[in-house]
Amino acid sequence: MTSRAAATFRPPVMEARRWRDAATPPEGLPLLNVSQAAPVDPPPEPLRAEMARLVAEVPEVHLYGPVLGLPELRAVIAAQWSAAYGGTIGADQVAVTAGCNQAFCAAIAALTTEGDEVILPTPWYFNHKMWLDMAGVRTVPLPCGDDLLPDPERAAALITPRTRAIVLVTPNNPGGVEYPAEVVRAFHRLAQARGLTLILDETYRDFDARPGAPHDLFADADWPRHLVLLYSFSKAYRLTGHRTGAMIADAATLAEAEKFLDTVAICPPQLGQHAALFGLRTLSQWLSGERAEILDRRAAIEAGAGGLAEAGWRLKGVGAYFAYLEHPFDLPSDTLARRMISEIGVLALPGTMFVPDGDPNGARHLRIAFANVDRAGIAELYARLARLAYPLAETGARG
Repeated sequence: MTSRAAATFRPPVMEARRWRDAATPPEGLPLLNVSQAAPVDPPPEPLRAEMARLVAEVPEVHLYGPVLGLPELRAVIAAQWSAAYGGTIGADQVAVTAGCNQAFCAAIAALTTEGDEVILPTPWYFNHKMWLDMAGVRTVPLPCGDDLLPDPERAAALITPRTRAIVLVTPNNPGGVEYPAEVVRAFHRLAQARGLTLILDETYRDFDARPGAPHDLFADADWPRHLVLLYSFSKAYRLTGHRTGAMIADAATLAEAEKFLDTVAICPPQLGQHAALFGLRTLSQWLSGERAEILDRRAAIEAGAGGLAEAGWRLKGVGAYFAYLEHPFDLPSDTLARRMISEIGVLALPGTMFVPDGDPNGARHLRIAFANVDRAGIAELYARLARLAYPLAETGARG
């Protein structure tokens, strides 16, 4: 009998690392790793100093805490998100989790049972698909258009009596696209009309290029009935190893999620929570600088795409930490990604990791995670990609 874990695929980032370890990089070309979006730099110095103080002086950071998180952190999240989105969120509608992935898992545990269905736009964030597989929940793919935007009318046609939720990630991973407010609102209205939950993953919201709130869903007094919002502190404050995320939802939904959270982790890491609280209270100016740097790297991606287009590539989406590129070659992207390591010293993830098995769109694309690559590195990346020379795919086959 096949276990649920055996029925899903291996972690893509770990798989890419195995490709890297097995390859021989070209001599004289240091590896450009654009496979993962996690910040490689440590937290800023003021935050590191505060974390050191906490470890030495605050015994509570070494102990179990409340399953749904520190009350102070929950209250600050509720207040800041209410102000940012022009709505009303209570502290009892916030849970702190051991990373945003755990928040997603908790939401699925609270909302679904075995055999239920969740609609997931493709290209999807692979960990979402993996957890749905392991939870015994059927993933219903919603193919996005050429602009990488999901269509609410197309989603409506996929709803069945077993559908429980629709998942959106914006700014998107892997495509980078920032979903327009009207698109997000249309999906929320669909969820309201059909008795579903919209799970909105905003891991990368701090790096959205648009000023102001990206949507107005919290201004709807009915939001708790049909909305779950997910967030990660990993990207904002470089706390990847401290596993701190958040989940905003109806208090009744959080009561169900609490059962899951208590079972798998008991509580979110205390040190990460205190660090997140310090960041929210004192590091807004520093975070603004981080956002400006990411937006500058995004601009470099956009500016350089024209030159790469001359070699047949196409930039399909860009935003936050990611660019989604269509390659011009007559070979699948997983084969191309492996060859790129040894031929041009570039490690990227193929589109095949973000779509169902056999989806031809996956074979045509690569995800570039550029958050850890400066302007010079982006220019070098484009120069290396332009050197690749393989037989070209027919125009129609490239989508």
